[in-house]
Amino acid sequence: MIKGISYLSFENGLANTESIESALAQTKKFGFDALELGISTEGVLTTDTSEAECLKIRKTIDDSGVFVDSLGTGISWGTSPTSNDEATRKKSISLHQDALRIASNLGCKSLLMVPGVVKSPISRDIVRYDRALDRLRDAVNQLLPIAEDLDVDLCLENVWNGFFYSPIELRDFVDSFDSNKLGVYLDVGNLIGYQQYPPHWIELLNSRIKRVQIKDFQENFDWTGSFSFCDLGAGDVPWKETIDALKSINYKNTIIAEMLPWDETILSRTSAAMDQLFDFNSIA
Repeated sequence: MIKGISYLSFENGLANTESIESALAQTKKFGFDALELGISTEGVLTTDTSEAECLKIRKTIDDSGVFVDSLGTGISWGTSPTSNDEATRKKSISLHQDALRIASNLGCKSLLMVPGVVKSPISRDIVRYDRALDRLRDAVNQLLPIAEDLDVDLCLENVWNGFFYSPIELRDFVDSFDSNKLGVYLDVGNLIGYQQYPPHWIELLNSRIKRVQIKDFQENFDWTGSFSFCDLGAGDVPWKETIDALKSINYKNTIIAEMLPWDETILSRTSAAMDQLFDFNSIA
């Protein structure tokens, strides 16, 4: 497994204004081996970035020595492929098609996709579940031929979107397409927020898991309970069992820490925690 950090974890990552040179330099400085870039409709890397610019970025990446083979996007939060508005759905599909092409131009082998919204605390959309499922299926049918042609994995992330809160449903959805380019981007920390057990998801999804993100989550259950994302190892993720499950399915790709919000020591704390949890130092 490869120790990595998300572009979103840098000071200006969420705004998509952190320079790629800065992100690469900090990735190395804080002891990460891999960086997952982010793409949006505005900022440093966008769905309008030219192929020539992508090639320049790739050279910068290669010169840095940092491993970069995945691209993440939250386009669906603002432009959902499951929206009740047809024009929004069409725009979402078009933007994700562009994102796949950018991924390919950058030499990346996977694209993280938020699979639309049913209901979420960070979206205004409220969509009936069956309609969302049908609309996502239509979107994937349009995206998969491009993913296959470009040799880029289209990876559906489990997020707080009111959608795919069962590993069995997600497994069966992926299996309903005759393509090995469709898979799952498993976010371990996101599972804890809706009372799920990551090792079971890993066992059930198995080789469908193309990429893995990590964060930690702490819940204080009471009549007036609270919750928060927190430092790795300080929350409720069963790390030993989760890592053992990843090893049991022979997962060897990137482990991308997505840590928010940014503060001055979050990268150093995260790097140290990953070394302790995953024993990356001994692996190296």
